This record gives sequence, C-alpha cells and structure tokens, in this order.
Amino acid sequence: MQTVLRRYSGKGATELFDLLEKHNAEVEEWMGGVKGLVTYTLVRTGEGGFSVTVCRDKAGIDESVQKAKEWIAKNAGSIGAAAPDVTEGAVIAHLNKS
Repeated sequence: MQTVLRRYSGKGATELFDLLEKHNAEVEEWMGGVKGLVTYTLVRTGEGGFSVTVCRDKAGIDESVQKAKEWIAKNAGSIGAAAPDVTEGAVIAHLNKS
C-alpha cells in the first residue's frame, strides 16, 4: 500500500477547509472514485488542514493527487490557497479497528 499526506497552510488554507467542510459529501464522492482507495481522511488544523490518502498502489495515489488538484481548481480556485506540502511513502503498518 501507498500513502500521500497533503498539508495545506498559509494564505487561504483556512478558507479552503471551510469550503471542503461545506462540500464534504461531494468531496467524499469525488475521492471515493479513486481506484484502489483504502482510506481517505480530511483533518482541520489551526492553520488549515491536511488529508491522508491510503491506496493499494502508487497509481491510486497519483489519481488521488490529481483529483484533489482538479477539485480545488474547479471549486476553490478563487480562494488563492497555496499548493500543499505533499509527502508520499510506502505503508509499513496499517490498522483499522472500525
């Protein structure tokens, strides 16, 4: 499995997360279409927020990054939020107790 963490902070980040929260159902549907998606989590922080996406393979991670860019460009382009800091890597442990 592979993971990508996208961290949004700085100019426009709080407004971006306000919009993401308002359109939560749409965001979940949009990201839910990623092939090989295992989990997607969106978290608000004091300076904006971050998302964590876990997919079965790198192709899914690449698709999720592209979908995030597309959604933001389409729905939040006027906010002017800075591009996120992106960290990717291979999963070495994954526990799901839901």
